[in-house]
Amino acid sequence: MTRLLVRGGRVVDPSQGIDARLDLLLEEGRVARLAERLEPPAGCEVLEAAGKVVAPGLIDIHVHLREPGQTAKETIASGAAAAAAGGFTAVACMANTQPVNDSALVTGAILAAAGRAGLCRVHPIGAISKGLEGRELAPFGELVAAGCRAVSDDGRPVMSAELMRRALEYSQHFGIPVVQHAQDLDLSGDGVMHEGVASACCGMPGIPGVAEDVMVARDLVLLAEFGGRYHVAHLSTARSLALVREARARGLAVTCEVTPHHLLLTDRAVLDSGLAADWKMQPPLRSQGDAAALLAGLADGTIDAIATDHAPHTPDEKALEFQSAPFGVVGLETSLALGLDRLVGAGVIPLPRLIELMSTGPARVLGLPGGTLAAGAPADVTVIDLDRELDVVAARFASKSRNTPFAGWKLRGRAVATIVGGRVVWRLDAAE
Repeated sequence: MTRLLVRGGRVVDPSQGIDARLDLLLEEGRVARLAERLEPPAGCEVLEAAGKVVAPGLIDIHVHLREPGQTAKETIASGAAAAAAGGFTAVACMANTQPVNDSALVTGAILAAAGRAGLCRVHPIGAISKGLEGRELAPFGELVAAGCRAVSDDGRPVMSAELMRRALEYSQHFGIPVVQHAQDLDLSGDGVMHEGVASACCGMPGIPGVAEDVMVARDLVLLAEFGGRYHVAHLSTARSLALVREARARGLAVTCEVTPHHLLLTDRAVLDSGLAADWKMQPPLRSQGDAAALLAGLADGTIDAIATDHAPHTPDEKALEFQSAPFGVVGLETSLALGLDRLVGAGVIPLPRLIELMSTGPARVLGLPGGTLAAGAPADVTVIDLDRELDVVAARFASKSRNTPFAGWKLRGRAVATIVGGRVVWRLDAAE
């Protein structure tokens, strides 16, 4: 019998309202017991966690693992290694692979590659439309049967209101959420950064916040009329957040996520970077007012999850001039440390709320196993040292890509061990 005792840590489990010094016993891939003092059973491995935080395994519900098709940017194995190094025990990967994940064959290939890597749980998200073309629904039933936990055309919005209606209706048969990349392409045009003073100063075409807002507003009207579960990916504006808050107050099944970069950076950072492409992402970095509203949404409970939108690109692609470079930044290896240092450390939210946003909340959004240390739950655990520092050096990333706007930042607090299914898959001391 496989057993692991995580001993003497501060257990923070928002799903059970626990914040106390406890021992945690894991057996046969499941949580067996939480108690003040447990003697290790015969043959049990012990992981000493005194002075550390023991949390339900972190879950990132929005990553791009690029495989199949773009393995120069990332593979499932390298993405899983990056996830484990960042403290994540599970990730949900978007469908914009090549070929698109719009069939059981592609879903199965993703799961098989994740199984071979053996580092974290990978939950595929299937396409809403065939080929991400926005014309015909993908076969949701086939995708769910193969292992998909949601559907999304992320990277592209569902522009057709009729298609979104059908997706909301069809998804109800399978109990999955529809995840929207909320962007009106007619309004965003050829923009490359947030439309505002910063874009005017540098002469760059802008993407107005209203391009997100009108899409969220449209979809919420459809949700009210036709039902379903609707999730806003990488929400970035104050108005979109207010729309979600109001819709939820009316009883609609709507959830949302935000990224660390939209919380901690603004369009001013694009200027300060000298228009470096590592500061180019979609949605773009927004105004100071938008960032402040998102931080308030973390504190008041409106936001359900922090997700990285981990989007790897090759150095050659990101070396292009700002207008020509692709959108996207990596985030799996910096997200937790940013949250600990710049959110918890700065007093924006308490530690249990951060754990909720990065574990319990994401599990709830997609209906995933995990996000709790209750007896019988998967033995997925993240061990955190609040005092251990992380110097963000992109060259040290386990990810194949280096496109981060946080290079050079010094952060206090990071994961020191990642446990999946009761097995330690990554440990800081072993990695250094």
